[in-house]
Amino acid sequence: MSEQHQVVLAIGSNQGNRLELVKAAIEHIHRHIGTVMNVSKLYETPAWGFEGEPFYNCALLMQTSKPAHEVLDLVLEAENALGRVRNSGGGYQSRTIDIDVITFNEDIITSDKLQVPHPLMQDRLFVLLPMRDLQLDWRHPVFQKYLHELLKLSEDKSVCKVVGELESPLKKIALDTFRYIAIEGNIGAGKTTLTCKIASDFNAKTVLERFADNPFLPKFYEDQSRFAFPLEMSFLADRYQQISDDLAQFDLFRDFIIADYHIFKSLIFAKVTLADDEYRLYRKLFEIIYKEMPKPDLYVYLYQNTDRLLENIRKRGRSYEQEIPSEYLDSINRGYLDYIKSQTDLNVLVIDVSDRDFVKNQEDYVFILDEIRSKIPS
Repeated sequence: MSEQHQVVLAIGSNQGNRLELVKAAIEHIHRHIGTVMNVSKLYETPAWGFEGEPFYNCALLMQTSKPAHEVLDLVLEAENALGRVRNSGGGYQSRTIDIDVITFNEDIITSDKLQVPHPLMQDRLFVLLPMRDLQLDWRHPVFQKYLHELLKLSEDKSVCKVVGELESPLKKIALDTFRYIAIEGNIGAGKTTLTCKIASDFNAKTVLERFADNPFLPKFYEDQSRFAFPLEMSFLADRYQQISDDLAQFDLFRDFIIADYHIFKSLIFAKVTLADDEYRLYRKLFEIIYKEMPKPDLYVYLYQNTDRLLENIRKRGRSYEQEIPSEYLDSINRGYLDYIKSQTDLNVLVIDVSDRDFVKNQEDYVFILDEIRSKIPS
C-alpha cells in the first residue's frame, strides 16, 4: 500500500452562510481528496490583512497517499466547486471559501505553486489555534518548534473566539461497533490494500495473511496436481494459528481487529484445487478446526470481474502469479459466492469493485465506507 501522508488544511469563510460553507468544505475534502481524520473547533476571527467581515476558521487533519502538488490541485478544484470566485485585482479579499495547505508531514516544499509549511502560519492565530485542537505531534521543520512554542512566540494579537464544534466525517462511521471484520476477495481483488487503509484510518489492528512465506505457493503454480494438498494444508494450519493467536491477544491500543481473510477461504480454495478424495479428507480436518474459530462480526466480500483481477495481478508483478488462468479465478469467485449464499447467520456485505479504484479515487473509498456503515446494527 502507498505511504499515507499527514496533511493539515486550514479552512476559512467570510461570505454567505459561513458555517454551512465550512461544513461543505470538510465533506468535500473527505469525499474527494483524502480521509479527514480530525477537525478542530470552529473559530470566529477578524479579517486578516484587509477590511472585511469576520471569518469562520477551522483546521483539519487529512490522511492521503496523494503527493503534495496533487493535493493542492484538488484543493483548488474544491474551492471552485464550493463557489469561490477569485478577483483579478489580487491581494487579500473576502471569499466564500478559502482552503490552504498548511503542512504536509514535516516536509519542506518550495515551488512556484506550493510552499509548505505555509510561510505565514506562525504569524496567524487563526491557523495556530485550530491546529492546536488537532493534538498533533508535529514540529515545524524550518523553525524546529512545536505548536505550543509557535503560539508563545506569535505576535498576532487578534481575538479568535470559539463559536462552535465541528464533527469529523469519520465519527459518523463507527466501525469500532464491530470487534472483528474480515475483508475477503479473489486473488488480486485488493483485500489487503483495503484492510491496511481502513486499519490506518480507524486505528484497527490488522491480521494479514502470510502467503509470501508459504514455500509451496510457487511450486503449486508450476504443478498444481502435485502440490495442491500440501499447499492447502499448510495454509490451513497457518491461518488457524494466526487467527487464534491474534484474536486472543486483543490490542488495548486498537479499537477493533480487521483481517484480510477469513479461514473459510481455505475450504473454498481447497474445493477448487484438490482431487475429490483429497478434498473429502481435507474437509473433515477443516470442520474440526472451523468449529473452534471465532466468526467475524462483518464479512466483506470484494467482488471483481475476472478481467479486472487479471489486470491487477499483472500490475503487482508477482512472478509466480502471472500464469494464473482466468478459469481458475472464475472458479474461485463462484466458490466464494456459493459460500456467501449458504451463510444465514453471518453478517455479509458484497461490494462490486470491478469499476472502482479505492486507492486512487477517494470517492470510491468513501463509497466502500458508506457500504460498511450500512451494515452497522441500528
